[in-house]
Amino acid sequence: MSVTRTTKRHATRATTMAERADKHRLYENSVQDSASELDFVESTFRALRGRAARTLREDFCGTASVATEWVRRGRLHHACGVDLDPGVLTWGLAHNVSRLTPGEGQRLTLIEGDVLKTKTPGQDLVLAMNFSYWIFKTRASLREYFRSTRSGLAKDGAFILDCFGGYDAFRVLRERRELARFTYIWDQASYNPVNGDLRCHIHYRFPDGSKLDHAFTYDWRLWTLPEIQEVLSEAGFSTTLVYWQGWDAEAEDGDGNFQPVTSADPDAGWIAYLVALK
Repeated sequence: MSVTRTTKRHATRATTMAERADKHRLYENSVQDSASELDFVESTFRALRGRAARTLREDFCGTASVATEWVRRGRLHHACGVDLDPGVLTWGLAHNVSRLTPGEGQRLTLIEGDVLKTKTPGQDLVLAMNFSYWIFKTRASLREYFRSTRSGLAKDGAFILDCFGGYDAFRVLRERRELARFTYIWDQASYNPVNGDLRCHIHYRFPDGSKLDHAFTYDWRLWTLPEIQEVLSEAGFSTTLVYWQGWDAEAEDGDGNFQPVTSADPDAGWIAYLVALK
């Protein structure tokens, strides 16, 4: 008697590009340009203060991409990053901080904490980028954050923020940008003109047809440049300068060159830096 044995093979479904994707790496590749950002920060501080900046605090630091890039730039550079989310800080430690040399790593501190309560005095620079401070939805709470930031600056320190606006900023819309390995989608899902509430998402699409929806969601107030400058003044900053991006007509996009302005064109969409001096 012979026995025939059959082996059942269970087919395994291939994972999609979206399932394999790391949303934090996607964010760094589609939203952040830490090197260019710090080029602006360093050159602007030197032009305004006549010296090189040494210490930097990155508020709402997320993966701490900027803070790690800062300590790489010079052996006298020290940085700290502050964020409430332990998960994203852990990712930053594993993927960014771990790539630093031992000497560089000793000059970087990541803090899981509230930017309003975390005290790190004597900073040459404090950065609040990617519109992160828009989580403060009232004038009082925004002023409290700005006052806290000012108190943590050195005597000749500078607080640098970014801002976006233009008449498209007040609309519900989706913008797509094709990148090398994926499509980035900026989704302004809702805007309330009564109180300024703005809800946005970031989605990603991949060549295999898979998608990563709501990779990031932001619940903000849409602040305008005059409002931000007024609140910075109320918080005690002596001067605030607005740096506007130039235009590349051939590429039909911003040219990455930011210069101080007192007036600008009312474009559909724009990005600017604010530099507040203590």
